[in-house]
Amino acid sequence: MKLLISVASEEEVTPAVDGGADIIDVKNPPEGALGANFPYVIKRIRKITPPELPVSATIGDAPNLPGTMALAALGAAMCGIQYVKVGLLGTQSPGAAVFLLQQVCRAVREYSPHTRIIAAAYADAHKVKALPPHILPSVAKEAGVDGCLLDTLRKGESTLWTNLSHAQLQDFVAQCRSAHLLCALAGSLTEKDIPRVCQFKVDIIGVRTAVCRGDRFGGLVDCAKVQRLKKIIAANTSRESSPLPAILPGDAVHSRL
Repeated sequence: MKLLISVASEEEVTPAVDGGADIIDVKNPPEGALGANFPYVIKRIRKITPPELPVSATIGDAPNLPGTMALAALGAAMCGIQYVKVGLLGTQSPGAAVFLLQQVCRAVREYSPHTRIIAAAYADAHKVKALPPHILPSVAKEAGVDGCLLDTLRKGESTLWTNLSHAQLQDFVAQCRSAHLLCALAGSLTEKDIPRVCQFKVDIIGVRTAVCRGDRFGGLVDCAKVQRLKKIIAANTSRESSPLPAILPGDAVHSRL
């Protein structure tokens, strides 16, 4: 079970890495839950992050504009990262979501076959009429992406737990495993939530606010807080290996995933 730490600037990379982050995730909180950062920021963060650590980048809470998002995904991949994350905000139907993700996959893989595509849905999707989260695994499988992420769109208003039941989350994880997709959970998680998330034995746990001194916008990642989460995950992780494949054949940069 890997810990993904979302950073918004270069200065947050060192405390995240020193704290034991397994994945450095680049986002831009003022632009949304999965707000896209600037290409020069993504490039700099990839450059200063240890080469053995994968870097991911969000490309936004995507509108239903497949061409726009395919171009954004290609731009992110060209920054040298290992994961591209796209939030399915504007695609309300499964068919529209599949088509958008297929175009993202095609654009990225023609340039970089080993860059992985992660499709994100929102636990609070019902509040904004976005794609229902329980549909995401089947959409992701049909589109050919590599993994699924559950997040929350309206930060501060609700969490993963206030929108979805334990049974619903369990079903989501089971669907991902059945489809051989990477499975990640995020969504305003706090330090107290981590043991509960560990029960699902997901591949990746994603956080930002929980490891910041201050809020998700103006706060900075704190090394000690990252270390605490790593210890909690270690204490709550079974010795059993995950049933999901964590690397792509021949993709050396993913050796720690």
